[in-house]
Amino acid sequence: MNEEQQQTARREKRKKGLVIINTGTGKGKTTAALGTLLRAWGRGMRPCVIQFLKHEAGGWGEVRAAHELGIEWHKMGDGFTWQSRDMDETAAKATHAWEVARDKIASGAYDLIILDEFTYLLKFGWLDTDEVVDWLRENKPPMLHLIITGRDAPPALVDFADLVTDMHKIKHPFDEGVRAQSGIEF
Repeated sequence: MNEEQQQTARREKRKKGLVIINTGTGKGKTTAALGTLLRAWGRGMRPCVIQFLKHEAGGWGEVRAAHELGIEWHKMGDGFTWQSRDMDETAAKATHAWEVARDKIASGAYDLIILDEFTYLLKFGWLDTDEVVDWLRENKPPMLHLIITGRDAPPALVDFADLVTDMHKIKHPFDEGVRAQSGIEF
């Protein structure tokens, strides 16, 4: 953005609900989304999180904190897909979560909704990307901010978004045999 564009944006004071995508092979996609959620909550906004793959019984640190803060949080999966014992059930749970997400998005009751690990539903073909984008275009309230996380965001979703960050791993402790750290990674 050049200086003239910045001045025009400041003068016009246009606002809209942004579609934000955090994608890529690097760590931090969900963590970045949760940072935005915390900022929004601190500004009095009404946030909601829908996790598409994380196990519905999980009690990670961010889930515990959200509960304490009164933030609505839905864990709707049966765990990571590479550990699934029944991919049909995993897919069914994930697509059911999309039904819940559509209800939440269309309700107008939220200022920010995070669709965590949503890109996998598109990558695995459980949902059609064009149909999802068309539905969002028609039904997302104009001032609702929507954050979508997960690897391999499809081009049509990227084109639809207002802000896309592609996170790349440069180095990770797991590569050196260090396990995930409680309070840091979960």
